[in-house]
Amino acid sequence: MDSVSRRIFLKAGSAAAVIPAAVGVAAAAPNPPNAAGHPSPGQQQGTQKPTYLFFSAAEAAFMEAAVDRLIPPDDLGPGANDAGVVSYIDRQLAGAWGAGERLYRSGPWHQGTPQQGYQLPFTPAELFRNALRGIAQQGQKGTPFEKMPGNEQDAFLTRLQNGTDDLEGVPAKTFFESLLALTVEGFFSDPAYGGNRDGRAWTMIGFPGAYGNYYDLVDKHGIHFDLPPRSLAEDGAGHVHEMPVAMPVSRKQQGRR
Repeated sequence: MDSVSRRIFLKAGSAAAVIPAAVGVAAAAPNPPNAAGHPSPGQQQGTQKPTYLFFSAAEAAFMEAAVDRLIPPDDLGPGANDAGVVSYIDRQLAGAWGAGERLYRSGPWHQGTPQQGYQLPFTPAELFRNALRGIAQQGQKGTPFEKMPGNEQDAFLTRLQNGTDDLEGVPAKTFFESLLALTVEGFFSDPAYGGNRDGRAWTMIGFPGAYGNYYDLVDKHGIHFDLPPRSLAEDGAGHVHEMPVAMPVSRKQQGRR
């Protein structure tokens, strides 16, 4: 992967157009207080490790290292891991989306054209679990990904991006594309879904978030809107209440038994 600045990445508009790589690890900006002046959830938790619903400890170690090579920390803002991207992906994979609740699952499973989109028999959760198992097996033959120097991590991700390796039935390129897409989603999603911690990605690009109205600004023209970003799930005290994970119907039914 070429070394590309975060600014260029954000202007690219397409997740597949540019894949930035960190040249060095810069200190992430401190968590800002929210609109009400209270400490954000990230500040209150400090350095406490997140609790994952889907990822094992070994899987989480790879994911935390990998997303930070895709969106690295720099002087413009946090890296993907510090922004809670892995928590966002974990919640998606643990829920109904990860279980493929709305996917067509009856086959036939043949190699399709790029125009036909996703053609594998795996749910998103199965795709990640199989691919991460395949990557772990590769790591047993050498240095685990999370312990590699940055340039070696970039080379590894580039092989996934361009390669044809089979990761427990998942083409490496397919896994990379899914990983990158979810990383970008988690980075810019509403904080209610576990990513974009404290709205810091929104702050970086100047997006205000979900204010209910702008009534007091209707008759004020040519002024700069500089209020901090607001989440869909933010209460009057400025606290963000994360959305519950949407569990698959099958698990809901199991819970009733």
